[in-house]
Amino acid sequence: MKVLVIGGGGREHALAWKLAQSPRVQTVFVAPGNAGTAAEPQLKNVAITDLDRLAEFALAEKIGLTVVGPEAALAAGVVDIFRAKGLRIFGPTKAAAQLESSKAFAKAFMKRHAIPTAGYEVFEDAALAHAHVDASAEPIVVKADGLAAGKGVVVAATRAEAHAAIDAMLGDGKGGRVVIEEFLEGEEASFMVVCDGTGVLSLATSQDHKRIGDGDTGPNTGGMGAYSPAPVVTPNVHARVMQEIVLPTIEGMAAEGMPFSGFLYAGLMIDAHGAARTVEFNCRLGDPETQPILMRLKSDLFELLLQATAHDPARPLADIELQWDRRVALGVVMAAAGYPADPKRGDLITGLPAASEAVKVFHAGTELKDGKPVTAGGRVLCVTALGDSTKLAQQHAYEVVRGISFAGAQYRRDIGQRALKR
Repeated sequence: MKVLVIGGGGREHALAWKLAQSPRVQTVFVAPGNAGTAAEPQLKNVAITDLDRLAEFALAEKIGLTVVGPEAALAAGVVDIFRAKGLRIFGPTKAAAQLESSKAFAKAFMKRHAIPTAGYEVFEDAALAHAHVDASAEPIVVKADGLAAGKGVVVAATRAEAHAAIDAMLGDGKGGRVVIEEFLEGEEASFMVVCDGTGVLSLATSQDHKRIGDGDTGPNTGGMGAYSPAPVVTPNVHARVMQEIVLPTIEGMAAEGMPFSGFLYAGLMIDAHGAARTVEFNCRLGDPETQPILMRLKSDLFELLLQATAHDPARPLADIELQWDRRVALGVVMAAAGYPADPKRGDLITGLPAASEAVKVFHAGTELKDGKPVTAGGRVLCVTALGDSTKLAQQHAYEVVRGISFAGAQYRRDIGQRALKR
């Protein structure tokens, strides 16, 4: 069978690589893909980004399953477009994708369904937003309402920083909305599940590192590294998250006429007592969490997603038991010079190792120039390694990172430190 993966980042490289391992998959097309997907034997890049043209391509190639990677395509309604043509596609509809495409929608939804989250207010008027900040305790979280590729969140330590964030998001008559939230104390974790509209199957836990600098310093990014499993998600925390957050979300979406099928990502803040609150929802897999999670997945991803799109009540998702590598997987993101504000493009990448059973370098912001990989985005690579412990996985990943070179490469040197402290 032929499969199509929509997107061109590290998440999509990992998805396509894993899907291609299924004995039933002949070819995985990646649209548009990157230099890494271009080098994989069973993958083929397709230089199409227009969603209607992609649907026509899927019809012409008799694609058996399409998997959507990035949030922008989901928010633009790619699932609706494909389904209207009778094509099998895994992902939420445009209406259901509002859980990510509008933070205001997500917060109001959580309030309606008593899903634990931070207290918040929504503002379109900058003056009212500034007044709210003046009356709020520090620190303060300011979020742009729409899609922002993981960078539309400012955790302001002071009111001055919060005011600056509001000006950046709403100033100069830009329009739009901001969500201003109370700051949550605790440890973050990423909780991802597969949904078919009614049923849910959880994936391995993971933890992302959002800030650009060591020790969680500097501006937020799309993510500078991740590891799986996340020790902070104990069996008790896992059970509570399923009962208090995930299942009420799926039931609530169905009750409101927007059944959610696809990957659902709940970004969590877990306090010292094991209580979790929802920081955000994403309607797709996280990046870079996908890379370590799929390194550990031993089950057939294609068969899983085929079942999730079959909507067969006789074969509920909850009956599936996924097999996981017992080892820890840890991924370190190598980012371009100038990231996240102004990433540099076109720098030659050298020192890429051959893939092995325990190490895989997933490409994100790369492209081929004269047959050689060059930087083409902010986050360039995610070097992902397996190890019998977090420490060994960390050591293995950083050994590979140090052998890769491109001008101005930047990366954190402390991915996995929270797990090691535990």
